[in-house]
Amino acid sequence: MIILYILLVLIAGILLFVFIKLMQLKIGKKNVDQELKQTNYNKLSPFSSLEKLSVLPLIDFYTDKEELKTEAGVSYLIRADDTTILMDVGFNAKKEHPSPLLRNMQTLNIKGKDLDSIFISHLHLDHVGGMTEQKKGTFSISQGPVELPEIPVYSPGKLLPSHWNPGPNIEIIKEPKILKNGIASIGVIPRFLFLLGYTLEHSLAINVEGKGIVLIIGCGHQTIEKIIERVKMLFDEPIYGFIGGLHFPVHGGRIMVGPLNVQGIVGTDNRPWRAVTEEDVKHAIEVIKKEKPELVALSAHDSSDWSIKQFKHTFKEKYHDLKVGQEIII
Repeated sequence: MIILYILLVLIAGILLFVFIKLMQLKIGKKNVDQELKQTNYNKLSPFSSLEKLSVLPLIDFYTDKEELKTEAGVSYLIRADDTTILMDVGFNAKKEHPSPLLRNMQTLNIKGKDLDSIFISHLHLDHVGGMTEQKKGTFSISQGPVELPEIPVYSPGKLLPSHWNPGPNIEIIKEPKILKNGIASIGVIPRFLFLLGYTLEHSLAINVEGKGIVLIIGCGHQTIEKIIERVKMLFDEPIYGFIGGLHFPVHGGRIMVGPLNVQGIVGTDNRPWRAVTEEDVKHAIEVIKKEKPELVALSAHDSSDWSIKQFKHTFKEKYHDLKVGQEIII
């Protein structure tokens, strides 16, 4: 009888939690819709261009090189002419030192002093260095000492360097901003997610001479539709490429709890029983196709093999695998 009572209380607690979250979701989505309707920015074009751009994944879910580490997180080394940017700092789920990111940096002979800036796409654990960092509002390269220079860290919200890597200076980015010639943040785009609540994410836009804008995206919580809409608001240049995450964990995710696809629940503004569907993936592909990109590379850290297969089938030779240690040169 006691066990039955405990079970009923547990079920009631879960139902109450879901009900509260659904109410928050309804109100949050309405507020975000109003916020987006009131958003309008002036053009950043004419936008200076760069001659060279490469993106080297330092952390993602797949690699072809045994000496490199992988995980369900993101960190990309971006070289744009003479500027080197570290975008996001991975997950480090096991709280290691050296972290998977630091190990890969050491293996690839990349040092903190090589960096000109750090760009944090959004403040979720798989992009700021772990759950502890997300809770504390900090970011860390590793759970041990890492020397970083006094460089800017472009963040979509309040953030501090962890005590493991002091030195960088935080600059909160809300509105679109040119960070350096040919390099810009498209500004934060909000979305209210079922479990994670109000989420701000921004992406990098880099203009390559004779080609156009290359978008480098963390998770794509903003949705690809909203990202493209923002880019067209800001720039006259065409979109040349899409690199990074779009959060399509359809038919399996990278973080599973038994049969439960955690990524399918936390990264959407849908009700939890709907999650992300095949139709969402197909619609996103059609939206991207309209831009006639010459380069598409989808991150596996938050998109399933099924979703990646759909992108590969659609974009064929224009699709590039996004794997740790495999540099994409534009």
